[in-house]
This record gives sequence, C-alpha cells and structure tokens, in this order.
Amino acid sequence: MIPSFLRAGDQIHIVSPSGCIQPGFIDGATKLLSSWGLKVTEGKYVRTEYGRFAGTIDERVADLQQALDNPSIKAILCSRGGYGLAQIIDKIDFTSFTKSPKWLIGFSDITILLNAITQLGIASMHGIMTKYLTELPEKSDQIMSFKNLLFGTPSNFSIKPEAKNRLGHAGGKLIGGNLSVMMGMRSTPFDLDFNNNILFIEDVGEKPYQIDRMMQSLRLSGVLKQISGLVVGQFSDYDEDPLMMQSVAEIILAAVSEYDYPVCFNFPAGHVDYNLSFVLGEQAELFVDSDQVRLNYKF
Repeated sequence: MIPSFLRAGDQIHIVSPSGCIQPGFIDGATKLLSSWGLKVTEGKYVRTEYGRFAGTIDERVADLQQALDNPSIKAILCSRGGYGLAQIIDKIDFTSFTKSPKWLIGFSDITILLNAITQLGIASMHGIMTKYLTELPEKSDQIMSFKNLLFGTPSNFSIKPEAKNRLGHAGGKLIGGNLSVMMGMRSTPFDLDFNNNILFIEDVGEKPYQIDRMMQSLRLSGVLKQISGLVVGQFSDYDEDPLMMQSVAEIILAAVSEYDYPVCFNFPAGHVDYNLSFVLGEQAELFVDSDQVRLNYKF
C-alpha cells in the first residue's frame, strides 16, 4: 500500500527515535520543508539528549507513537539514524497507523522502522534526513529526489553499469536497507519476508570480514536463495582487507554465486553524500543490462 503523497499545506512531523541530533539540523530541515509549503511540526522530545540517544526509551516511544497515531500528520521524518530503535520497536502500536498510513522517512538505524511497516504491507521512503536537508544545495539531485518523491513523482533509476554486475531481470517488492541493522532483526517479529523480493543492502564502517560474516549468514539461512535480485548500494568508510583475498564487491558476489538472479552494484544510496531517496516495500522491476541498470516501480 502506498501512503498518500503530500501536497502544499500538509503536515510533516519530525521525530528522533534513535540517536540525538544537533538542533541546527532540525531548524535547517524545517526551513527548507516550510519553503515547499508544508506545515512542519516536531515531537516533544525531538531535541532531547540522553547519552547517545534522543531521549529515554519512554520519551522516544511517546514521540513516535503520537506521530503514528495522529491522522493529521501525512509524513514522519526521522531526524537521524544512529542507534536506538531496537530498544523501542516492540513497544510501538501500529494499529492506528495501519488505518491511516503515512510516509515514514529515513535510513540507517531507521531501517528497523521501515522494515516493520514493510511487513505490514505499507510502503516507506528510504530517504535523506535533516543533516542532508540542511547542508545540501536545494537543487541538488539528493534534495530533488527527496522532494519529488514526497510530492508524488518517484524516480525511476537509470545508472551506469558496473563490471561486477550480473545481468538479468527481476521483479518483486524492493526491501532491505542497512545490512548490519537488518541483520540485528533476523529471527525477530521485525524480520523481512525475502521470498521472491529484490533485496537492497548498504552499510558504513563495517570491516570486510564483518560484511562477509553477514553475507554468509544470509546465505546459510537461505535468504540469498529466496530473493529475486540484489541491489548493492554504497558500502563506505572501510578499508579493503588484503588478507580476505577478495574485495567487498567480490565477497558479495561470492555469497550469491550459486544463484542466477541479477546483481547491481554502485546503486546511489547509503551513507554517502550522493544518497538518493527511493521507495521500499513496493513492487519494482530491476533490469541489469550491459549498457545500463534500471529500477522501475509499478505504481
């Protein structure tokens, strides 16, 4: 199910369910979103600092729950990722949200929340958050992909081929997000249904052997056999490890070597400046050809 896209005058609400955020980023995002004609509101505890967290567990639950339950709110923008959603996701009641769905926006630790609503059959936005909205030029590709999607013009992606791509065509829901965060939810009620779906992965700061461990876990558990295609986003802030005898891209390819579905590398999303926004939890088609890669939605 696709939540309603936004129009001028609609309310977008900022919450901080994970890490604490510099208040200036909330101010910057509010200024930009307001210039688009949106009514910007924020949670009571959105600017709170409690160690590395944006408030206590109870405070973060209260803010997120209120936002999910309020039918006047048309989109919820998470201020940042970091860490914290694993502490509260099982304390959230999605009953009202399923009756009045709205866009949930974020990435990184917010993967937990996006995956939870994917399992409810509701689409979400793997999208940039307040720091990007504050610091990037308004006409940048990153801001425009976010704005266009928010107002109902999602991008169909066409990107240059990579040498390690594996050619082919796949269909299914586009699911996934941050690899290490997603792995933390395996065998919980917030794990994903991978069967016949296209898996997107990205990560930051993970060593090559840690990436290999996670990919092997997906292989050994049967996930990599179930999916219909693999979209590899940006793996950033790491050094290749010559003792692994493979690059990170080769590690990922080796993990899926038994299967024949398409694999796309260098998708423009992840913990990098050039981080484009896209829809998770909705039907898509992936075409990996020798001259280009296309990711198209069916809505």
